Amino acid sequence: MKVIKFAGVLCLFMHSLWAQKKPNILFCIADDWGKHAGIYGDKVVKTPNFDRLAREGVVFTNAFCGSPSCTPSRATILTGRYPHQNEESGNLWSTLQTKLPNYASILAQNGYHVGLERKGWGPGDFKVGGYEQNPAGKSYKNFDEFLEKRPTDSPFCYWFGSQDPHRVYETGTGKASGMNPADVRVPAYWPDTPEIRDDVLDYYYEVQRFDREVGLLLKKLEEIGELENTLIVVTSDNGMPFPRAKANVYDAGTNLPLVVYWKGKIPAQATNTFMSFVDFAPTFLEAAHLPTPKEMSGKSLWPLLRKETQNHRNEVFLERERHANVRKGDRSYPIRAVRTRDFLYVQNLEPGQWPAGDPQAYFAVGSYGDVDPGPTKDVILQDSAKYAYHYQLSFAKRPAEELYDLRKDPEQVNNLAKNTSYQSIKKSLAMKLYQWRKETADPRTAGMQPFETYPYYGNSAKTEQMKN
Repeated sequence: MKVIKFAGVLCLFMHSLWAQKKPNILFCIADDWGKHAGIYGDKVVKTPNFDRLAREGVVFTNAFCGSPSCTPSRATILTGRYPHQNEESGNLWSTLQTKLPNYASILAQNGYHVGLERKGWGPGDFKVGGYEQNPAGKSYKNFDEFLEKRPTDSPFCYWFGSQDPHRVYETGTGKASGMNPADVRVPAYWPDTPEIRDDVLDYYYEVQRFDREVGLLLKKLEEIGELENTLIVVTSDNGMPFPRAKANVYDAGTNLPLVVYWKGKIPAQATNTFMSFVDFAPTFLEAAHLPTPKEMSGKSLWPLLRKETQNHRNEVFLERERHANVRKGDRSYPIRAVRTRDFLYVQNLEPGQWPAGDPQAYFAVGSYGDVDPGPTKDVILQDSAKYAYHYQLSFAKRPAEELYDLRKDPEQVNNLAKNTSYQSIKKSLAMKLYQWRKETADPRTAGMQPFETYPYYGNSAKTEQMKN
């Protein structure tokens, strides 16, 4: 009984501390960083700043982006809405409409000094959607300049958008920095070759650079005496830019690093409950003592952060539409999926299309253009006969349904959708996915395909070429 009373008093105390003053918000987002950090058990990459925040804050093992693609993922963060609810911004290289809710805009309207550094929402053309500046805020050269422009006593919201570890990599940087390719764990869906091990090290090199920059931001907060009044979030937009990762709804593309930290205000904990990136916007608004717009689909993390509950979500829903413009007729590769603790169920809504982009090389980005160019892609494609198993997983056409038993197959390479022993599970997950799609007004449930018609602002000339 005393333990229960103490826990209740602690929650009230933490809530009162949180409610005293509107906090600053520092949102640090990497570009194409999968769940690779020391705190997650990776023994090669060194992420001391992320790991420190994870030990002292709330570290998530089941944080999932809304879509494994830059533009729709970042739109989901800002709007608190699923990608298919964000119209054009469900696609890469699109726009974001001002009519949609945006936590950054709401904070700016309520006294926050809002800004960003480097990559905010995008890539895309925000002016088409009605914005005069990036939807994540006004751009600044660096954190120092942003702070210099801060009005006296105003809380701030700063989006630090690194370009690391997005490709292209400088070959050999990982090995030259002292990391050993022999220590790399190569997943089952890639062949284990020296080129691929070195490619992973070059990716790790840029992850480490992102982590160092996060450390500099923390140091600056300490220097100006703002660390104790700053809610800090460190994460990524989607998974690593490798085959069967980025632009795919498997865990390598969607299960991302996440830590939430507020010194002295949020109790430290490691949690395996699920969260979706639609939850960021409501969380930031509640931190600022502002209501969540009814148009947002996410729900605030604060009950979890304050330890009022241990369970935030039981599952997450994942999707993707058009990533790069790499199919004739501007075609998308639409996916809808549900991820629970034990299973990943995937619906490929257009199984006749190539999931990684058309194989013809006449596109400006080359064959299978939804996979970023790099040594790992090259190894598989240059000898697709030798690596037929890996080619099939990363580049070949896929069936309409996929089902993975994560208890036996954590890397999601053994599709059980046709296995008779799993039919009741598949049916249950399919119904759960359908209900979510209906509740969130997925246009594809009504037979509409607007994502095929939205402009692609990455290269208009190429768009016209592929339409013809």
